[in-house]
Amino acid sequence: MTSPTLRRVIGVRGLAAAIFNITIGAAIFVLPAHVAGKLGAAAPLAYLVCAVATMLIALCIAEAGSRVPQSGGPYAYVEAAFGPYAGFLCGVLLWLGITIAMGAVATVFADALGQLVPGLAGSLARAVLLIAAYGGLAVVNVRGAALGSRVSGIATVAKIVPLVAFVVLGLSHVRVENLGLGSLPSLPRLGESGLLLMFAFFGMESALQVSGEVRDAGRTVPRAIALAVTGVGVLYVAVQLVAQGILGPALADPETAKAPLAAAAVQFAGPTGSMLILIAMIVSTFGFMTATMLATPRSLFALAVDGYLPRPLAVVHGAYHTPHIAIWAQGVIVTAIALTGTYVKLAVMANVPILLVYLGCCLAVWRLRRRDVGAAGQPFVMPGGRVVPWLGAGLIVALLATATRQDWLATGGVMAAASLGFVWRRRALQPSGRGPYPNP
Repeated sequence: MTSPTLRRVIGVRGLAAAIFNITIGAAIFVLPAHVAGKLGAAAPLAYLVCAVATMLIALCIAEAGSRVPQSGGPYAYVEAAFGPYAGFLCGVLLWLGITIAMGAVATVFADALGQLVPGLAGSLARAVLLIAAYGGLAVVNVRGAALGSRVSGIATVAKIVPLVAFVVLGLSHVRVENLGLGSLPSLPRLGESGLLLMFAFFGMESALQVSGEVRDAGRTVPRAIALAVTGVGVLYVAVQLVAQGILGPALADPETAKAPLAAAAVQFAGPTGSMLILIAMIVSTFGFMTATMLATPRSLFALAVDGYLPRPLAVVHGAYHTPHIAIWAQGVIVTAIALTGTYVKLAVMANVPILLVYLGCCLAVWRLRRRDVGAAGQPFVMPGGRVVPWLGAGLIVALLATATRQDWLATGGVMAAASLGFVWRRRALQPSGRGPYPNP
């Protein structure tokens, strides 16, 4: 039987918009304070380092995407280059990174609501809020993917407009003396800040999971990535410069760190400006939460269908035809993460598995090129293709070297458990010739 063919309907603007929308999330609303706290006036340098690293990685993903034009993104690229086990680990690491990121973003959502409504700022109220938020999203997604998709689309424009307005209106209030660069930061300090800041640049790997539905992938994927990453980088640097130029050293104050852009907006737009930024934070973070709550449980469901996870996670709801147990499991996991971690801690922890996925993509494109995969389809060939994958891999390794032992233990533990599941499933397939669980 011939496999169904996906319709290739997504162009440059559509794919670039998807990457831009997924990448711009909660991070830019809070990270300016944390980066300024580590680097002072040199904070924009960390953005440049991350932008360069992201562009190198993006070039690798662009070429890999044009050589392996299938839905699945990095999972498909790594599997095509190194086989099922590497692809499986890549998929697990993506799920882990996004799940931890969901918890990190949820803390920003709760902090912003606590700033806007002081009654929600207490520990108990915050816990109830997080449980209610993900409980509500679980209910919405259990009732149907269409409803979940409509809810996730609400924040697309609402989170971009306030950031652009913040830059435009705040530019005239910047004090040049607050941007004066003293001594350059040390490389280890710059690396630590870069590891945290990379969290703000993640997203293209999620958008590229639709590569199998992109028109003329060899042309569309690289152009869309270049357009989106450049736009994101310019916006981020502009936001950092305006916030830093307005607040100066006060930007790094611990209390300011919860909502630094709101604190800066007070200086040129008063309480109304601050309130609008807080609302934008809430809308942006909730948009990310709804989008990821729609997509991420499907990873648990797919792994369970393939026999890597317990069978109940593969059960489909009789009335709504959704993976309801996987959705509730995802909600419980994310809520527990959000309740037990801080934003910075969770952001860095999420970076480790996702950077490992990016490392896999850099190595995969080198392997795909050597094997001449996709040559018949005239793939995009990145400039400096023999050097770029290794430059990207080197930068990733340098960033990963600044991660803590705790971050590595968390990621390593999940990889070890996933590897055991992979071995167990392979053994289960040998006598029967099929997976342990039928596709429901």
